[in-house]
Order: sequence, then structure tokens, then C-alpha cells
Amino acid sequence: MNVRRRSATALAAIAVLGAAAAPAVAADPSPSAPAALPAGLYGTADPQYDGVWRQSLALLAQDTVGVIPSASAVRWLTGQQCDNGAFAPYRADTAKPCDAKTMVDTNSTAAAVQALWAVGGHGDVVEDALAWLKSVQNKDGGWGYTPGGPSDANSTSVVVGALTATGTKPETVTKDGKSPYDALLTFALPCSESRGAGAFAFQPDKDGKLVANDDATAAGVLGALGKGLVTEPGKAAGGDTGCAGADRPTREQAAANGAAHLAQAVAKDGHLTSALAGADPQPDYGNTADAVVALAAQGGAGSAAKPLAWLEKNTTAWAKQSGPAAYAQLIFAAHATGTDPRAFGGADLVEQLNATGPAPQGVKATDRATGSDEKKDEKKDEKDDSPFGVWWFVGVCLVFGIGIGFVLSGRNRKQQP
Repeated sequence: MNVRRRSATALAAIAVLGAAAAPAVAADPSPSAPAALPAGLYGTADPQYDGVWRQSLALLAQDTVGVIPSASAVRWLTGQQCDNGAFAPYRADTAKPCDAKTMVDTNSTAAAVQALWAVGGHGDVVEDALAWLKSVQNKDGGWGYTPGGPSDANSTSVVVGALTATGTKPETVTKDGKSPYDALLTFALPCSESRGAGAFAFQPDKDGKLVANDDATAAGVLGALGKGLVTEPGKAAGGDTGCAGADRPTREQAAANGAAHLAQAVAKDGHLTSALAGADPQPDYGNTADAVVALAAQGGAGSAAKPLAWLEKNTTAWAKQSGPAAYAQLIFAAHATGTDPRAFGGADLVEQLNATGPAPQGVKATDRATGSDEKKDEKKDEKDDSPFGVWWFVGVCLVFGIGIGFVLSGRNRKQQP
């Protein structure tokens, strides 16, 4: 998801909810970079609103392509966690405990879960974060950006990704009998809609009406499929790709409907478009990358061919300006379509991402970017066949040294870089 749009949406939602429903926003809204960026952080922009998000995406992207992240980068992320398990977008002073004014949120927390689970060795941090996410689940089964805020498609989907990444079935995580999938279906526009049929809305508007939103649709497709930020190509779609399921689709139908909407949206120009009030429409690079992931996850790499080709030709300047989260989004798009991220439109996305932060420790012996199915199957079997569950697996990983080269944090996750 486009991190700049995500931040703006979150802040707008917090303003609407008010102080009674959401933690206070930090007083200084200045977009300028701080005088001295924290050691271990990726990117040079002010991390106030996206530090944990962009760090999580950077680490997750590195792991996806077989890069062993810097220990200081991982330690920076674990050090951002509050004692209750939640993550805020950024905590400048991690020696100061989180309090009621700390703006923790579900998106930063769920992204951190996916990243730290991927790099390994931080089961305690992940377990605490998952426990916090479950504790703030809404009665409709979904999540809002802030605890207590109304559920939205984007937040619910990124939490679904955290659950599935760690081996938890989202349908088993319920509140008042409702699961995340139940919540996601409430954001799916029915096929009877004349505009945006099959798309997802971010959340109902003030009148309770659902309005199609491309960002929410890309997120909703992945959420409905039970996928995280990193996903493999799905099976090639066959037959009718139009809106199906009438007004009560299954989650699988809702995912297919959302993908059909995205395919139609990119059919003409190869990209999604954003338009701010008073400004001319512009290509939406970040959401186009997310749409590629969603299309590929739903219908295979071929269904994302046109927007992928557009990204390869047009994102060099955008990624350089936007930083690590942008490079990560492009790497996720490449991975979802089986494209080499080291030769993406003539650019080496991995090298460019690595250059935005501390130097990685190296490359894994088996680089997942090369597609070692045998290694993936071994890792999956170890998790699925364990009679003791995923946390037993984490313990075994620690004992036998999986992820050699990492500086494991153990229980001391609050250690400063």
C-alpha cells in the first residue's frame, strides 16, 4: 500500500475519531528529516509517521530476495516495540515507556510481525505483537488503524497478512463470532453497483455507502485470499473474470471480483491514477505496485503483465525519491510475478534498497529469489508437521541456529542500537 496515502488516511481517521477514540498524535508535524537519524534505520526522510512501516517493508523485501539484513536494522525495529506488544509509527526515545499518548497502530504492528517473523529469531516480539493485535480486534472481526477505531479494509488486510505469515488461520481469530474475513466482505461492493462493482471500499462513508477505492481493493484482494505483503503467483484465472457472487460473494469470489476491478482500472494506461483536490490526475506508482501483487496472487503472473511492464518502465525516479518502502513494494511486485528484482526494467532493486540503510550481513546460502522450491518446502514442512505449534518451531530455530549471521535479540527486545 502506498505509504504516503496510508499515512494521510490514518491521520484523517484519527482527526475524525477524536481524542476519546484514539491516542494523541505527536505535536510536531514537520515533514523535514530530524537532525540525526537513528542508527540502523532505512531511508533519510523523517520517520515520524512511517519509520516502523518502511523499516518492516525493507527487512521483509531483503528476506524475500535472500538478503540477510543488518543486525542493527533488525535491532532498531525490535527496539520500537512497546511493552504491551504494539508498535507505533516511530518512537524517538525508546528508553521512555509507551503511555496513553503513544500513537500505536495496527498497521505498523502487523507489518513488523511479518518482517520479524521472516528474518527469524524474534519469536517473543512476534508473539507479543500478535497478542496485542488480537486484543484490539473489533466486534465486526476487523481492525481499524488505531485501537478502537472503526474497521477498514486496509488495516484488516494487513493484520490478516500478519496472522497467515505466522501460521495462524484468520478464520479462527474471532470477536463476537466474527472473523477478519467477515469484516472484509462488508467492504466489498456488490456486483449490482453501477460504478465500482466488485471493488473494495476503505470503509463506509458517513452515509454508510461503499465507495470503490483502488488502494483498499488491492489490499482487500490479498486479505480475502489470506495473503500477506509477500505472495507467490496464484493459479492462472480461467473462464469469466467478471463480477460474480451477486450481493453475497464468498471471500474467494470477493477476491476475484476485486481483481477484476483492478484489471479494468489498469487496462487502458497500465497504471492506477490518483487525484488530489485541485490537482491533475497523476499515475499512482505505489498502488499500481500493490495492484500487481494482488492481480498476480489472484490470477497468476499473466494477469499482472500490463501494469508490471508499466512499472518496469516508469518507476526509477519515483522509487529513488520515495525511498526504501517504494523499493520494497517493487520487489514484492517482482516476486509475485516471478520477475527478477535484480533486473527490473534495467534496475537492480535489491542493490538500490540495500543502499538506503545499513549494509546487509550477506546473502543466504539458498537465495529465495532464485526459486528454491525444495528449501521452501522444507521450511513449510517443519512448521506444518510440528506437533507443538509454531512457537515450538521458533524455539527449535533458535537452538539450531537457523538464520546464521543474525544477532538474535532473545528476550531483550528493548535493547537500543
